[in-house]
Amino acid sequence: MGDNKRRMLAGDWFLPSDDELAADTRRRTELLDAYNGPGRSAAERAEVLGELLGSVGEGVRIRPPFHCDFGYQISIGSGTFVNFGGVFLDTGPITIGCDVQIGPNVQLLPPVHPLDAERRRAGWEKAEPITIGDNVWLGGGVIVCPGVTIGRDTVVGAGSVVTKDLPPSVLAVGNPARVIRELG
Repeated sequence: MGDNKRRMLAGDWFLPSDDELAADTRRRTELLDAYNGPGRSAAERAEVLGELLGSVGEGVRIRPPFHCDFGYQISIGSGTFVNFGGVFLDTGPITIGCDVQIGPNVQLLPPVHPLDAERRRAGWEKAEPITIGDNVWLGGGVIVCPGVTIGRDTVVGAGSVVTKDLPPSVLAVGNPARVIRELG
């Protein structure tokens, strides 16, 4: 493994245009073409997910189209459902618990880009992990920003932008998402 990929996996600044990551991108493209293609059975899609993702629990269902950067930094617990249009940019770890419900067009976005214009123009980026606890529900169009942890049993309303950690068992809505009440 090259230094650039090692930096990416460690959460340090890296350049996504390196040859090794380009090969990983080609692998992801081929697997997602197979996954998102028409006429695939549930069993065929499950097999592709097993190859694409870092780990996939039993009974995980992801409706195509699904998009990710590499796949191998995504871990999804059993019984989780992801609706149409999921975008999981796994330049950093994305950990999704069991029995999570993810609405259509949800974006999980670990990448961070430099504020310095020269470094940004040069293409540097890094990522901060995203963790979604068990039994979370993310409504349609939710965006989860870098470094966020969402506690178990939490519900995030449609269209919300989660910029900071959310505790367990709350309802959060808005941009930025704010806790509006505790649940159960």
